Amino acid sequence: MEPLEVLIYPEPALRRVGRPVTAFDADLRGLADRMCKAMYLDDGCGLAAPQVGIDLNLLVLNPNGDPSDTAGELVLLNPKITKKKGREYDEEGCLSLPGIRAEVERWVHITISYQDLSGKEQTLQCANLLARIVQHELDHLDGVLFVDRLTAADKMRVRPLLERLERRYQDRKD
Repeated sequence: MEPLEVLIYPEPALRRVGRPVTAFDADLRGLADRMCKAMYLDDGCGLAAPQVGIDLNLLVLNPNGDPSDTAGELVLLNPKITKKKGREYDEEGCLSLPGIRAEVERWVHITISYQDLSGKEQTLQCANLLARIVQHELDHLDGVLFVDRLTAADKMRVRPLLERLERRYQDRKD
């Protein structure tokens, strides 16, 4: 199976809100596998379904970003934050916003509820990098990009980079 193509800003699909996953079947497992492959091909550590043009509440992640070490790989369906604590800024990037990195404020500790690939309810406590990845990908499920969360100064700093991506997108469409 071919991996999926990661969409690049300002692709409109990146702003779509994901629909709840209701079918826990072989097609869903195949989709999650293809998403992991796409994530690894682009040297990522997380990928949400809207980033590959699919409007489902599905995300995949592996904090170490290493395809040869799948022990940290997670597939989260219909995830929701149920507890949160502590805030901190740290640098983030995004596969859908290549070349852009900036400091983003996130919760340090979160607890999430989600369904696994068989539809079973699960709970996961996350801290530090794992919490940051989950929150970043959860934002994608709501049509939010990390650049939306930047300070006014950082938004001004990255504006030329966003405009460059917008021009490339328009050139591909023309």
